[in-house]
Amino acid sequence: MTTFKIDAENNITALTSSEQIAEGAGETETFRSRRELAALAEKWPATRLVEIWNGLPGVQPVERFTSRQVAVTRVWKAIHSLEPGDGAQAPRAAVKKPAARKKAAPAARNRAAHTKTARVIALLERPQGATLKAIMRATGWQTHSVRGFISGQLKKKLGLKVASSVREGERVYSIKRRS
Repeated sequence: MTTFKIDAENNITALTSSEQIAEGAGETETFRSRRELAALAEKWPATRLVEIWNGLPGVQPVERFTSRQVAVTRVWKAIHSLEPGDGAQAPRAAVKKPAARKKAAPAARNRAAHTKTARVIALLERPQGATLKAIMRATGWQTHSVRGFISGQLKKKLGLKVASSVREGERVYSIKRRS
């Protein structure tokens, strides 16, 4: 079984022999399973798990994890592919200080454009509006969820003027274009 060691700078090394493990004294911690990694991670701040993850090769960087358990599972799967040998090492995780941002990052702006709220608003802004069924297909929601969303989110929270009418026996919703 492969043993992994992690040092204070978040360098992870896959080890094969007990001699290599003995060399790694000092501020290193070793683990052989996801369970052992989880036990170590309980003592770490969540930011260290993010730094470890973001420092691994070939992974999509994250700002935070939904839970410690998710972080441990993802890190374990990623490092499990490290080949043991003469110290196969994952690149060191770079410690970045968050910069003050005035605008959302491009990825966040793109993500916001693909939310269900954005999709529903785009449907409702069309000249002919959108039928209840069209909104249900676009969002995967049931009828009562669509109606609640229109009433709560669009009308009350966002303050949009949503018109409702019946056209050819179907409920149709529309909003005037925002300036």
